[in-house]
Amino acid sequence: MAFFAKGRIFAAATAVIATLALAAGAEAAPSCGKNGAGFDAWKQDFAAEARAEGVGQRGLSALAGATYATRTIAADRAIHKAFSGSVEAFMKRRGASAIISRGRALKKANAAMFANIERTYGVPPGVLLAIWGMETGFGASMGNQNTVSAILTLAYDCRRPDYFTPHAIAALKLVDRGALSASSVGAMHGEIGHTQFLPGNVLKYGVGSGNLRDRNTALASTANFLKAHGWHAGASYEANMGAIAGWNSASVYQQAIARIAEAIDAD
Repeated sequence: MAFFAKGRIFAAATAVIATLALAAGAEAAPSCGKNGAGFDAWKQDFAAEARAEGVGQRGLSALAGATYATRTIAADRAIHKAFSGSVEAFMKRRGASAIISRGRALKKANAAMFANIERTYGVPPGVLLAIWGMETGFGASMGNQNTVSAILTLAYDCRRPDYFTPHAIAALKLVDRGALSASSVGAMHGEIGHTQFLPGNVLKYGVGSGNLRDRNTALASTANFLKAHGWHAGASYEANMGAIAGWNSASVYQQAIARIAEAIDAD
């Protein structure tokens, strides 16, 4: 048998195997990319992975129709600038005073809803209103980037594919369920709804209908997320910074949310 042969037969077999391996490698789609050149080939490979993860035909069709999201990549490359500088500078850029003022009014106007959320999850209205105001201006700006294309582009991009791949699979499953469509739009990084959930977090923490474009569902889901990340009912914001950090890892964001929330709750 050639497998046990010596000398020329073994060398020849080894050379053939190496040649075949190189040929296969040359034809394989890249595991990630730094531009859109390999995106269509990557999608074909990703379809097999998605199918193995339980994505159905609707999700696979959305995957096939996705396009490389250049605006998402531009936003991702500049994301560090959004969270630069002091907490005071960050709050000024994000309109903290307006968020506090509007947040107080919304808390009063929706007292019963916020009381019910706090009874259920132990999360007070201030932090929910702070996140809602910070993320979308209380629903005024939920984004206009195609969600499926954005999240698939980030899963393909070489910068953080391991982080975004589960969210990409989740987005396709949400399409299967009818919670998203191939044409749904949201924020630049694929976030969805009033408080900007990534798709994987919709599956894990979304409550009720799971439709995060519905205000009440989005706020209850946000409270559920914070509770799952260690929110302690009745504790100070300082004691709950770990739960806020679960929402966003940027220190200036966390501190701004805590300050805005305290100001809303104090009214």
